[in-house]
Amino acid sequence: MSIENILSQATALAVKELYGADVEPQSIVPQATRKEFEGNLTIVVFPFLKASHKAPDATAQEIGTYLTAHCDAVEKFNVIKGFLNISIKPSFWAQVLNDICRDENYGFTPETAQSQLVMIEYSSPNTNKPLHLGHVRNNLLGYSLAQIMKACGNKVVKTNIVNDRGIHICKSMLAWLKWGNGATPESTGKKGDHLIGDFYVLFDKHYKAEIKEIAAAQGITEEEAEKQSTLMQEARAMLKKWEQGDNEVRSLWEKMNSWVYAGFDETYKRMGVDFDKIYYESQTYLEGKEKVEEGLEKGVFYRKEDGSVWADLTADGLDHKILLRSDGTSVYITQDIGTAKLRYQDYPIDKMIYVVGNEQNYHFQVLSLLLDRLGFKWGKDLIHFSYGMVELPNGKMKSREGTVVDADDLMDKMVLDAFELSSEKLADMTLDEKREVARIIGMGALKYFILKVDPRKNMLFNPEESIDFNGNTGPFIQYTYARIRSLLRKAGDNLPALDVANVVPNDKEIAIIQRLADFATTVTEAGKTYSPALIANYTYELAKEFNQFYHDYSILKEDDDNVKVFRLELSRTVASVIKRALSLLGIEVPERM
Repeated sequence: MSIENILSQATALAVKELYGADVEPQSIVPQATRKEFEGNLTIVVFPFLKASHKAPDATAQEIGTYLTAHCDAVEKFNVIKGFLNISIKPSFWAQVLNDICRDENYGFTPETAQSQLVMIEYSSPNTNKPLHLGHVRNNLLGYSLAQIMKACGNKVVKTNIVNDRGIHICKSMLAWLKWGNGATPESTGKKGDHLIGDFYVLFDKHYKAEIKEIAAAQGITEEEAEKQSTLMQEARAMLKKWEQGDNEVRSLWEKMNSWVYAGFDETYKRMGVDFDKIYYESQTYLEGKEKVEEGLEKGVFYRKEDGSVWADLTADGLDHKILLRSDGTSVYITQDIGTAKLRYQDYPIDKMIYVVGNEQNYHFQVLSLLLDRLGFKWGKDLIHFSYGMVELPNGKMKSREGTVVDADDLMDKMVLDAFELSSEKLADMTLDEKREVARIIGMGALKYFILKVDPRKNMLFNPEESIDFNGNTGPFIQYTYARIRSLLRKAGDNLPALDVANVVPNDKEIAIIQRLADFATTVTEAGKTYSPALIANYTYELAKEFNQFYHDYSILKEDDDNVKVFRLELSRTVASVIKRALSLLGIEVPERM
């Protein structure tokens, strides 16, 4: 049992014994004592004043006296107004370390037959362009969230929905037909997703030129000229042929998409993310139309005179939402309904989490209501993991103008920068070993920089800042791990056996043990709040605490063998928890740096 649980239960007993009031132990949440005060954990006594009928400091004094007398873990206490600061016996902290050392699954809750099945959708790329920096944040958040939910004891299914149909796809296809000269990934030496993305940008370039030409020739505005664009008319005609199942258009679509998927797979592998099941909008939109028609028959939706189908959401404080256009074609939300139908058929979903940017908040409000009305048991409770956008020093990204930060280019730069920064320090390694360490550091820097930020906030990405070996960065934490591994290698295996519970730790060692003891509750809280940032910043604080200890105290040169072995075991446990914590962020650790 954790020290927090011990104190919560003991405090509940104190309130019962002293004031005759029943308090649920889980409602009492001890917090780490602020550094300017003496103590390890603090209990706020204001909720007990109604029962005690006394001033806050008097109530805290009485509860503190009770805990000192009746709780074996408590050594002493002090009171600051209504805050009861409790010092835990050093011997108890040694036992905490001992328990953590012996727990192979420390911090993680094993899956059981009763575990909930949580499905997490992330990535959701379009097949007309390669993955960019925005996709990087999405993928890293989605994968990390899946790792955290697993660590909290859930069954997890990772899914991806690929937007492989629509006018934007036809733009790339048409541009390839017009100006591609039969280009393939093999003939150009380009990844397939990059090649298709180039044609998407090329279409936009020609489209804009055409509009300007029409506007100038006819003396009309560019908005008016857009209606006369032959390029856009050709793209729409191609889309219509696709929807009608035209063999030639479908064959081209399949060929170009296969190039894109090969490129995506390469990027995903490099990013360290994967999926258990991939869905395609070309397969789900018809399912969505069918489900909408079913809702229409049941009176859940209504049809307008022009033949379009709508949902009236005014009773829920929203507006009317179109589900099928008058020509019978679907909209995005119809496709989401179809995807939900297929997923519900494939898996017994208990909780559905969509990792999608905050510009889609309203969309998911509507989707939740529609799925609930259509009978999906998790519909009303679906989670939209809404995250902020990644911004750049020079403004926002635009795919059609080719001004995005490409995911592959970004990863190349991170790894190259890591290689240049670390190469001299790795003089005794082969070139291949150096490159592997640089890959681990570069990708760790990228992932940590993105995941340490509260997901709900917009963030400014700065590659130079992310790869610093000091401060709140991935490389700093990775270096701490590698330093400990080096320390343990130097110590070797010829150490006397020791039960760490028999050593009395000093204040700095206690601070590290307390931080280690926080790992399990941090994982649980990260799962409840869907926040990888909690894991990231916890890991940084643990690494920082250890580095201060490493600077202030000798480990290998300690004369007392018992203390030496205790400190090595403490170091080993810190390394183990750092590795476990970083695994929840999808970050690897190097054994040497």
